[in-house]
Amino acid sequence: MNRLLQPALHSFLPLLISLLVGANAQAATAAPTETPCPANTGEGTRCLEGRDDNGAFILIALPKGWDAKTGTVVLHAHGGPFLGAPTAKRVREDLDRWSIMPRLGYAWAATSYAQGGVALTAATQDMERLRQLFIAQYGRPRHVILHGQSWGGGVAAKTAETFTTSADKKPPFDAVLLSSGVLGAGTPSYDFRLDLRVIYQDLCHNHPLPDEPQYPLNIGLPAGAKLTEAELRQRVDGCLGLNKPAAERSAEQAAKLQTLLAAVRIPERSIVSHLSWATWHFQDVVTQRTGGASPFGNDGVTYAGSPEDKALNARVPRYKADPQAFARFNADAALTGRIPVPVLDVHAIHDPTAFVELENRYAAIVAAAGRSDAFVQTFTEDREHSYLSDPSYAALMQALLAWVDEGRKPSPAGVAMACVDFQKSLGSTCRFKPDYSPPPLESRVPARHNP
Repeated sequence: MNRLLQPALHSFLPLLISLLVGANAQAATAAPTETPCPANTGEGTRCLEGRDDNGAFILIALPKGWDAKTGTVVLHAHGGPFLGAPTAKRVREDLDRWSIMPRLGYAWAATSYAQGGVALTAATQDMERLRQLFIAQYGRPRHVILHGQSWGGGVAAKTAETFTTSADKKPPFDAVLLSSGVLGAGTPSYDFRLDLRVIYQDLCHNHPLPDEPQYPLNIGLPAGAKLTEAELRQRVDGCLGLNKPAAERSAEQAAKLQTLLAAVRIPERSIVSHLSWATWHFQDVVTQRTGGASPFGNDGVTYAGSPEDKALNARVPRYKADPQAFARFNADAALTGRIPVPVLDVHAIHDPTAFVELENRYAAIVAAAGRSDAFVQTFTEDREHSYLSDPSYAALMQALLAWVDEGRKPSPAGVAMACVDFQKSLGSTCRFKPDYSPPPLESRVPARHNP
């Protein structure tokens, strides 16, 4: 290809994808139909559901009196990701969780994504399709806000940096809200789960069991393996005694648990979840996304903090990431930080699922793209991942819309003060910590030399 044409093609490609997605969405998808709303979405809210032309489940909530000419819609990118075929249950659960949005007067729309599994780029196309569908049905709202939660934070970030021009010549999105985002832009978000797998196996020797077929732990689980989540939980409880009060664990169980927590630096309550993701999500990545090879490695990693670092580092199995698998996975999950609209971000400091240190990495990505002036991070003292509090999100949305409408860039202190104001009417908690700055990801997850 002529090198002079390459930059033009690169800049035109997102618009071409948007046009194709939009044409398919409008031509092939029936109008959503009325469905009962979750009880807490607010009196008079209308809910509509349907499926897009790719099979994704769509759910829309329209507050009483909402009008596109003056209204705002929040397009929600959900977390997970979930394995298997999409279901309507996923989007209904998310509307129930994020009911604060229609209660505040914002329209809300979500997609289940058309595919399960760790497929971030495909999910961005689902989000653009959702935007097109909403506009086709209700018109272009005054404001379109893209919201990404957890893994959906990466989906939202990549959607906003990919789809920057729409068919109507307006920006597709007016602003982006990221909450509890998995923003490591590829393998850095998940490397610690391989660390968990190898250290757990060194201590427990039951995943796999000695009499089961052995396999490289960085593939998660071989294709066709029959292990269930209940069976994995039984193995973990047998080795670490997580199903018992601390005082009832054996000395051996307590010692193994102490070593694991110190070396991997995750909370006890999230061991089973992360081990599950390091099993079935890794299996999905290897069998469905990277051609049967693993993008994850721990070759040369030094584990520190346990009571037996030297012996532990000598014992744990070591794996090298496959270069092609590494490149394919990271290309799918890559983030450039080049989002052309305001981005407001919130993360719990003690998040047990998506480490707050991921925010340090994403801030560096945004800075390298020269977009720090359009990016504000806020942090809270919360210890949860899936939801913070109603007044927290009310304050964030208010600050984000003021940024769009009036050009007033929010400050973490201002968001914290607004949260306290909303608390008077919404109750719940406000735990913003305006002066917090997250440490580097490498301070928590050992550095590695991948391809």
